Amino acid sequence: MPTDFEVDLAAIDRIQAVPTLLEVVCRTAGMGFAAVARVTEDRWIACAVRDDIPFGLQPGGELKVVTTICHEIRQSGRVVVIDHVAEDEAYCQHHTPAMYGFQSYISMPIVLADDSFWGCLMS
Repeated sequence: MPTDFEVDLAAIDRIQAVPTLLEVVCRTAGMGFAAVARVTEDRWIACAVRDDIPFGLQPGGELKVVTTICHEIRQSGRVVVIDHVAEDEAYCQHHTPAMYGFQSYISMPIVLADDSFWGCLMS
């Protein structure tokens, strides 16, 4: 069954609390970027973005899913918290921090009421 990403983008856009949520995530984590991403087996689509660094990603923007940690979160269902990439045994040699140049990262799965994986909230 194909995923209708326009519906996902519109659904997230209708949630008035999302911009505030992304602002709080950035402030709390001390980061300049936060996003809600729809993640499927073969796609990563930004649905909402707060970008103060500027990374350059806008709602509707896409990353290759295999270049993201969200791809792994989709498979494991686990939260990922990286305080310092260079000091993190699991991620110091990981391709994603090297590719995107980040030094810290937080991402959690977004799971629907039926327990299906929808995407990630990340900063």
